Amino acid sequence: MLPLPAALAGGPAEALLAVRYPRLWVIAGWSMLAVIVWLSVTPSPPDPGFEQGDKLEHLVAYGALMFWFCQLYTSRRAQVGLAIGFIALGVGLEFVQGALEYRTYDEMDMVANTLGVVLGWGVARAAGAHVFARIERIFRG
Repeated sequence: MLPLPAALAGGPAEALLAVRYPRLWVIAGWSMLAVIVWLSVTPSPPDPGFEQGDKLEHLVAYGALMFWFCQLYTSRRAQVGLAIGFIALGVGLEFVQGALEYRTYDEMDMVANTLGVVLGWGVARAAGAHVFARIERIFRG
């Protein structure tokens, strides 16, 4: 398993011990994070095609990110750290966007990011810790 920063480390998650390819799940999560950062600073982000649709994109992206990492790091301490970190990331990226001449600062994006983190955490808690293992079993047959 790829490590989290020491402040977030909760030891190997039981959920990752149950999957066949734990590194693949971790790499996919960090890739998702990289895509979110890239989409936040790119000059031409995807257009959802309806007014305020970007708020839905923010909600879904940060919700999926939090859900994913809650499956990787199941300790309460790690999840609190992840939630704080992802919320800080969303706020920080809005300030970065405000500093870019081709993007805009939007406080409602911060709200959507935060709500996404909370929603993703709630769904992860409701789904339990072995979602990835269940997915692998479906594909293994």
